[in-house]
Amino acid sequence: MSQSERRRLALVVQGGTLDKLYCAFILASTAVAMDMEAHLYFTFWGLNMLMKGAMEKASLPADYKHMEATMRENLKRMKYPTPYEMLKRLKNSDLFKVYACSPTIEMFGMKREDLIPEVDEIIGAATFLEVAAQADITLFI
Repeated sequence: MSQSERRRLALVVQGGTLDKLYCAFILASTAVAMDMEAHLYFTFWGLNMLMKGAMEKASLPADYKHMEATMRENLKRMKYPTPYEMLKRLKNSDLFKVYACSPTIEMFGMKREDLIPEVDEIIGAATFLEVAAQADITLFI
């Protein structure tokens, strides 16, 4: 299938909690398995998860914190990889791209070297909207 014929998923990952990371990476993994491109734009609290070591510390939001141990046990029993392991596996595909929001990086005082190496590009909203404009599916997480 040519790139112009390939379907495309664009996700804005604004949330930085464990449940939202799993949601984003499960959707991206499914898209890639279906031979779709998956483009994830991390901004605000989601961008914080691209900091080195942050994804491994992700937890559930306060309203669901009491369910976190059970969730982790069930995911382990189901042999689900961690969100960061999922991201690293996805990076083995040329169909998966990770973008960090440049204004949010500036707002939080981050630098490129603070981010995990799997980040493909640091871009602004206008550039991501060009990517999303070509998407068949666009979601906000």
